[in-house]
Amino acid sequence: MLQEVLKAYGKVDVLLNNAAGNFISPTERLSANAFDTVIDIVLKGSKNCTLAFGKHWIAAKQESSTVLNIVTTYAFTGSAYVVPSATAKAGVLAMTRSLAVEWAKYGIRTNAIAPGPFPTKGAWDRLLPGDLKEKFDLSKKVPLKRVGDHQELANLAAYLVSDFSAYINGEVIVIDGGEWLKGAGQFNLLEAVPEEMWDMLEMMIKSKKNS
Repeated sequence: MLQEVLKAYGKVDVLLNNAAGNFISPTERLSANAFDTVIDIVLKGSKNCTLAFGKHWIAAKQESSTVLNIVTTYAFTGSAYVVPSATAKAGVLAMTRSLAVEWAKYGIRTNAIAPGPFPTKGAWDRLLPGDLKEKFDLSKKVPLKRVGDHQELANLAAYLVSDFSAYINGEVIVIDGGEWLKGAGQFNLLEAVPEEMWDMLEMMIKSKKNS
C-alpha cells in the first residue's frame, strides 16, 4: 500500500487508521478465534500500517507527518458485549499516546478520534440486525438526541491532519454529542436482550456470513 501511494504521488503525509471489526455478543459465546479475528483487524492492522509508514518517514527524514487513528469512546471506558473491539481499540489508543511521545522528535504527530454513533448501513445492519436497531436506538443515549453526521467526522479528521492542528499531539478527540459522558459503554444497554434473542441474532449473523 505504501509503495503504491509513493508510486502515484511521490510522497505521503498522512496515515489514517480506520480499521474496524466487531461482534456484538455475550463474551462467553465467542470462540478464541472470533476474539483473535477482531484483534487482527483492528489492533494488528493499525500496528502494521503505522510501523510501515512510520519507518518510511523516519528513514526519509520527512519533516512533517501525521498518523490519525479512529478509535471509539469505549476504548477508554470499555463496553459490555463488544469486548474484543474494546480491547483492540484500547490498544490502538495506547499506541497513539505512546508514539506521540516517541516519534515527535521525527516530526510525526499521532492523534486519535473517538466517535460515538455514526451509523452506516453495512456496519449497523450487521451489528444490530432485524428490529434491534429500533429496539436499541442509540440516538436516545445521546444528549443532543441524534446520531452523528459523517461530514462532521470528516471535518474533524481534516482539521487533525492539517497544519491548523500542528500543536496537537497524543490527543484523543471525542465526537459523540455527549454520549459517553451520559453513560459509559456504548453497548451496555444490550443487557436487556434475552437469551433467546441472542440465539436468533447468532443465527442471523452466521447466515449473513455464509451468504
